[in-house]
Amino acid sequence: MYEREFRLIGAKIAYYRKCKGLTQERLAEMIGVSSRYISAIETGRNDGAVSLKVLLNIAEKLGVRLNKIFEDV
Repeated sequence: MYEREFRLIGAKIAYYRKCKGLTQERLAEMIGVSSRYISAIETGRNDGAVSLKVLLNIAEKLGVRLNKIFEDV
């Protein structure tokens, strides 16, 4: 349930991260999580287990509003 949505959200995060020229490792350092966690989020393999705080931190570091990450999901 919601696998498609998790993949879409992850793909948007990956897209905006790449647009900023950041690696998964660098983004992880910036928000204080592991690069494996960023990878799991971006590929939708985290079963949706990501906090709002982490999503807000990701959006802030990527310079996008959180609603952009959820747009069209």
